[in-house]
Amino acid sequence: MVASRNRKKLAELRRVLDTAGVSGLTLLSLDDVAPFDEAPETGATFEENALAKARDAFRATGIATIADDSGLEVDALNGMPGVLSARWAGTHGQDAANSALLLAQLRDVPDERRGAGFVSACALVDGTHEVVVRGVWRGAITRAPRGEGGFGYDPVFLPEDSDRTAAELTPAEKDAASHRGRALAQLVPALRELGG
Repeated sequence: MVASRNRKKLAELRRVLDTAGVSGLTLLSLDDVAPFDEAPETGATFEENALAKARDAFRATGIATIADDSGLEVDALNGMPGVLSARWAGTHGQDAANSALLLAQLRDVPDERRGAGFVSACALVDGTHEVVVRGVWRGAITRAPRGEGGFGYDPVFLPEDSDRTAAELTPAEKDAASHRGRALAQLVPALRELGG
């Protein structure tokens, strides 16, 4: 189970598993199980939030669960928006508003100080093990959004050694380089074991 309603995250995990040759697992999302009380994301770190989400879903369903908490840490903003990334503009999940606010906050920041990193902490809870891993994808914040792919801050994130934003990459290119792809790759051995 993926403790998320974000279909793009579910598809991303499926691609990572397929690329790694992991079979024998059926992926479910929170939309595929009976509703349960989900604890609010109040952790100070991505790791705390991911582990809390995975524990809640496993406790409620008894199904081995992966949960991700991810966001953008901008150097010039002392690591913010960080765990507040999804609700930076005030309401959860308003991608365009979040990116617009971030760009406004960085308007006067010179290019050489626009460094940032996408961070993903992924937790796997299966009743026997609790594993938490972290992936980081470094880059910089652009001056304006570019690209139609991806989600979140992808249109304003220019990965290191790339001339295309994360939103201009193909799904396969993004999976190979992204913070979530890097974190999920670390979980492949445990997921392969679960798949038998």
